Amino acid sequence: MVDLAPGNLVEVRDLEMVFAPRAKLFGSGKARPVRAVDGVSFDIRQGETLGVVGESGCGKSTVTRCILGAHKPSAGTIAYRDPQGRAVDLAALSERQRRPYCTDLRFVFQDPQASLDPRMTVVDIISEVLRVNGLATGREIPGIVAGLLERVGLQPESAGRYPHAFSGGQRQRIGIARALATRPRLVILDEAVSALDVSVRAQTLNLLKDLQEEFGLTYLFVSHDLSVIQYICDRVVVMYVGQIVESAPIDALYIRPRHPYTEALLSALPVPDPRRQRQRQRIHLKGEVADPANRPSGCAFHPRCRFATELCRTTAPPLQEFGGHVAACHYAADLDLRGVLSDPNPQVAHA
Repeated sequence: MVDLAPGNLVEVRDLEMVFAPRAKLFGSGKARPVRAVDGVSFDIRQGETLGVVGESGCGKSTVTRCILGAHKPSAGTIAYRDPQGRAVDLAALSERQRRPYCTDLRFVFQDPQASLDPRMTVVDIISEVLRVNGLATGREIPGIVAGLLERVGLQPESAGRYPHAFSGGQRQRIGIARALATRPRLVILDEAVSALDVSVRAQTLNLLKDLQEEFGLTYLFVSHDLSVIQYICDRVVVMYVGQIVESAPIDALYIRPRHPYTEALLSALPVPDPRRQRQRQRIHLKGEVADPANRPSGCAFHPRCRFATELCRTTAPPLQEFGGHVAACHYAADLDLRGVLSDPNPQVAHA
């Protein structure tokens, strides 16, 4: 039996995803299991946009796939509030039991070209979702597809065209229309604008904000681009090697990060003021993201952290709370880390 706090649509608690070790092609030694997600907990509030950031290999996409059911979590719960207000643990459901919730949780892919079948017309791509889920009959489908295309800024007359006839930004709008076809409550966007050029990226983000307001959507937005996260998200979760190292409202995190890893990520974010930009110093992290199959002892970030001490090397830090702002660092209360001052109109063009 699971329960959710008022206002929360999803609550992830102690989520773990461990992949079986692969046999080594060369050399001796036993391969270790890959702990891609290790004890992750966070909430997604109804109507908000929660951002998840981190370098490649930090477990961001694995978390989203666990929520969607593409991976069966090794441990933990994913509590979801259904339209009737009942709480259900998605992690405990079989594939058949999850099927009724597939229309509530939808996904927008990173690559708009690879995510659309080149042999299908737009009307077939979008209507397939309606047919599979039994949401519309044959006569209703053309009108529904036309309405969806119009809502995402495309001409309804283009429904008979194939994906290759559209630009990258238009193809992503088709992907968004397909996700909206089932009238979802939660839309997960995994690097959904990273493949678009800057001007199209800004247009797509504005479209997503408009759709969220119109349809009452909740977004889980995964990205490595902190300028995009600043523009569209209400709160942000920072992940490193399968664990959450910091979580806070957008303004609090961008003004004063509490974890050295977050500070390093923010240092790469350009600011619109050239004078301020020249005064800022980029923090270059040494080494690479730790191997989740061979995680460092203590704090996983300590081999790359300029503040690391013996305590960091031997003892994993717990998440500490600072008035709604949490960070997993032994010295979170003491370090004076540099952030990025909030801009009332973040410049997505600099992403």
